[in-house]
Parts: sequence; structure tokens; C-alpha cells
Amino acid sequence: MDEPENEVARWAAMPTWVLSQAAQHGSRLVVDGFASVGARGYHYRLLATLEDFGPASQAALGRRSGIHLSDMVATVNELAELGLVERAADPSDRRRNVITLTTAGKRHLRRLESRLAAAQEELLAPLSADERRRLVALLATLLEHHDRRAGVQEERWR
Repeated sequence: MDEPENEVARWAAMPTWVLSQAAQHGSRLVVDGFASVGARGYHYRLLATLEDFGPASQAALGRRSGIHLSDMVATVNELAELGLVERAADPSDRRRNVITLTTAGKRHLRRLESRLAAAQEELLAPLSADERRRLVALLATLLEHHDRRAGVQEERWR
């Protein structure tokens, strides 16, 4: 029996399937873009958080960036070794470190943002500017709804 060429399995039209497949493509594009300059997603998130909020303790950076504390130490170590961040004892509490973005870190952040923009462009290439805005708004609505249901803080939207 011949199979029709234009038919798809019912699961292929399910929103969960389409979202997960699009997310996989987006993730691959971002990972590959960052890897091309020797970076990872955590590097971008930490550098961008420092630029957005200024110097902070590792614990505060973890909360603001969504990076778990166990991964934060390794990420800070990697970025400090590259001279992209500086770690110094907090003058008000010498047991705590304050992390600061360096000038080299700001330059590296610009490179990462360029790679990230290219990944966004490649992922969303078939969509018009208006469709892109609508897609992001719809996905943000879904995320906010499920975050609220799960009791997740809404720091990501601040």
C-alpha cells in the first residue's frame, strides 16, 4: 500500500512536539554559536547579569541568572581565569566574594551577543518581524502561566 507523501503522524502536529523540536533547534544554534568563540550559555548568562545588575555576590548572581550555586563557582572560575570577571572579598563580609565584570568581559559579552543574534535570526528566518513578536509574546504567556503554577519567581522578567 502506498503512503501519502503530505500526511503527517498525529503527534507531529501536537504543540508539545513542535515546541520541543523548535527548542532543540534553537538550543543547538546557540550552543554552536557560543562554542565558536569558546563559550557556553552559562558564560553569557553570568556576563549579561553582571552588566544588567552590576557587581554582586555569587549567591545573588545565581538567583538573578538562574544558574545553580553548584555551577556558579565553576562558571566564575572559568571566567576569572580568562580575565572576564574579577572576584574580590566583599568589604562588608570577607567570607563572601563579589564578582565584577571587567572591560574584557564586556567585549566578550558583545561577541556572545553577536553569536546569539545570529542564532535568533537563523531560528526565526521564516517568520516576519510581526510574527516573531507574536511568537515571543505567546511563548512568554505560556512560560509565565506555568512558572506561576510551579511557584517560580518571576525574576527572569525583571
